[in-house]
Amino acid sequence: MMQYRKLIKNSEDLSVLGYGCMRLPTKNGRIDEKKAEEQLLYAFNQGVNYYDTAYPYHGGKSEVMLGKFIKNNKIRDKIYIADKLPAFLVNKPEQIQSFFNTQLKRLDTHYIDYYLMHMLDSLKSWEKLKEFGILEFIEEKKRSGQIRHIGFSFHGRPEEFIKILEDYDWEFCQIQFNYLDEYNQAGLSGLKRADEMGIGVVVMEPLRGGNLAAKAPEKVKAKFAEYKEQRSPAYWALRWIWNHKEVGVVLSGMNVDEHIKENIEVANITIANSMSDDEIAIVNEVKEIYKSLMKVPCTGCNYCMPCPFGVDIPGIFSEYNNKYFFGGQMARIQYIGREIGIFGAGKSAANLCTQCGKCEKHCPQSIHIREELKDAHKVLDNRLMRYGLSVVARFMGPRREK
Repeated sequence: MMQYRKLIKNSEDLSVLGYGCMRLPTKNGRIDEKKAEEQLLYAFNQGVNYYDTAYPYHGGKSEVMLGKFIKNNKIRDKIYIADKLPAFLVNKPEQIQSFFNTQLKRLDTHYIDYYLMHMLDSLKSWEKLKEFGILEFIEEKKRSGQIRHIGFSFHGRPEEFIKILEDYDWEFCQIQFNYLDEYNQAGLSGLKRADEMGIGVVVMEPLRGGNLAAKAPEKVKAKFAEYKEQRSPAYWALRWIWNHKEVGVVLSGMNVDEHIKENIEVANITIANSMSDDEIAIVNEVKEIYKSLMKVPCTGCNYCMPCPFGVDIPGIFSEYNNKYFFGGQMARIQYIGREIGIFGAGKSAANLCTQCGKCEKHCPQSIHIREELKDAHKVLDNRLMRYGLSVVARFMGPRREK
């Protein structure tokens, strides 16, 4: 049976596993609505009742898909919607109401259960919203019942998290937290401070964009295999987070049937403070393995995208890390494929970067993206392999009919 925890004192019980709608299954570049519906419904039938989306996810179609799913199955009163004001897009007061109206329309609902200020990274970003009248907006929407609970999602330095946390009477917050980010961003100290203040915590990026799950290096898998019970890397990562009593809901951006089933299985059996000393020791050893292999701490959150010049920043960093995680030539082949435009929608390699710096302003990890892209290109590009792939692409490409 699914386990539930109270995110907010004296409020509803929420499934410890929340469905993140940022990475819904796609087909031909769009959400595969049939598959998404099946997966969302399966999770609901297994007890998942917290569904998280945001204004920019899937180009705005994530909210629409979630709204269709809820309406099709007549379950509005059985689930809790979490959505977010795109604070980083707000440049004038009237946009706050406009974005909110659009979200209600996309979701086809009259209210949002858990509403967040999306991607605050400093007290300054929160102060900007206050200047635009966000406090009055929140008060009016809560009074009318259009917003049930108010919170914020955070990407930034630990000290800024505490400042935002203590500046307003928040009910909950959303932070990145996993065993590799125990001391990054809000981190463990932020998690504990929120708990002390009675502020609920939702965890995002528990698997760090998949790097703590199926993409785990062989060294990591081998270390986990030393344990007496055989468990997947994803199982270990989720279990570690739910072991913290301060965590209310853990979001997982699920789009593979087997992953959904496994995540639900772990959610069903993991309670706070249940990990043994042996289990914790294994995870600590795995942390050190990852730290020794990782080149760029990118989670694949896509906040840096779209690049105005076509650079697929998360994709490149994934290939760059994969080169060191897994070895071999596959990462280089994938990168050169994007460099010459034979994979995906066209050319998207790091050599398209113009050093404009727009991406770095939105990176939750504060990665020096421009410098890392240069390094990634040096490591992954290979002139001889590029020539060979170009020849193969021309040979395999479509031929004109005579």
